Amino acid sequence: MSAALAPSWLRPVDPPDAVDVCVWSSTTRRDASGSLVVGGVSAGDAAAQFGTPVYLIDEADVRSRAAAYRAAFAGWRIYYASKALLSRALVRVIADSGLSLDVCSGNELQLALSADFPAERIGLHGSNKSDVELRLALESGVEHIVADSFDELGRIERIHAATGVRASVLLRIKSGVEAHTHESIATAHEDQKFGFSLASGEALTALLRCHDNPAFDLLGIHSHIGSQIFDTNGFSLAAARLLSLMQQFQRATGVSLPELNLGGGFGIAYNASDSPSTPAQLAAGLDAIIADSCAKFGIDKPKLAIEPGRGIVGQAGTALYTVGTIKDVELDGGARRYVSIDGGMSDNPRPALYGAEYSCLLANRVSAAAPVLSRVVGMHCETGDIVVRDTYLPSDLAVGDLIAVASTGAYCVPLSSNYNMALRPPVVAVRDGVAHTWVRRETYADLLARDVG
Repeated sequence: MSAALAPSWLRPVDPPDAVDVCVWSSTTRRDASGSLVVGGVSAGDAAAQFGTPVYLIDEADVRSRAAAYRAAFAGWRIYYASKALLSRALVRVIADSGLSLDVCSGNELQLALSADFPAERIGLHGSNKSDVELRLALESGVEHIVADSFDELGRIERIHAATGVRASVLLRIKSGVEAHTHESIATAHEDQKFGFSLASGEALTALLRCHDNPAFDLLGIHSHIGSQIFDTNGFSLAAARLLSLMQQFQRATGVSLPELNLGGGFGIAYNASDSPSTPAQLAAGLDAIIADSCAKFGIDKPKLAIEPGRGIVGQAGTALYTVGTIKDVELDGGARRYVSIDGGMSDNPRPALYGAEYSCLLANRVSAAAPVLSRVVGMHCETGDIVVRDTYLPSDLAVGDLIAVASTGAYCVPLSSNYNMALRPPVVAVRDGVAHTWVRRETYADLLARDVG
């Protein structure tokens, strides 16, 4: 088949089943039989034991990446962004790794607390927190709440009036930085829902409202410029603007804000063409940016924090699927093979949501057959149900083969749904040849239990 329809960056690999270490977890390899092995567990064994689709999480890889962030960002507070992937077992891994935890809802907070994660190492995010969520955070003794709006400040003030409990807060500021990422995951420009506007002056107004207010212990400011960011260029402008705001606050009040949280969004490699920075490179760049801006504005260096999520669990994840229908489609200028799998946008909606790209390969064997331009698609009744838009797979791919999709540890499972009554897949940790379930597969009984009609 012709490869004329392939994008310019995509080329057949030699051999077509090579394991590119830049997109797979650190322990992923082929065994003597040709099966893909993650965390010492072969794809075939995992599929036989847990069925497909299944998400394998390389626990050693998670721990290694958490340790790399801790080493690189020595002296910084590191909050794992739990929206990337969350389970009680993972929360315990994060606790063991010495990281703090960022949660974005009351339910995420309750799960963390149910896993005995220390409340004093938890920060609560969210752009529309309810009174119930705020009260839960305050009663639990979380480290801080990231306040996002004047409405939220009013809710906290009313709760304080009723209970006398004071809230430790950071204010989320939108710096106006246009991150070089997809519009749906850029979070610092003006026309979006998060934070207090720096450009309009409401950020300083909000800070002054919290200053000397008995309802608040104002700790500092928080920012997030977007997700899947490969370098520190966007952070440079954001940090300069945020530190300028801290200088304005200090001049207005005579008080220095003690903390600056630059958020997360650090990218990973989904394809061989991706070139994300390492934690060490990110830390060196951000340290230099902060030092330069503090010197420029004549303020002391604040306590610093970041919130990696994808950077810790993204490449640790491998999704396994079973091949069903295979269909060749002739097109002008070439042809494409459609490879249908037993999952799709119900367990990974990211390609449909914002064009996310992934790498995949034949997982249960190796093949010397010629590579064919292929599109890996899901089982759902949507044309946009695409998991891997463009890839090369062996021409002898057959029904029943296993397909592994790399770098699926972040956002796939949390964004999953029951579209077409699909059952959400299990999350299985693999380490040193042992597999154990973190989150079991959903059952039909689970679905029917909610249908009370």
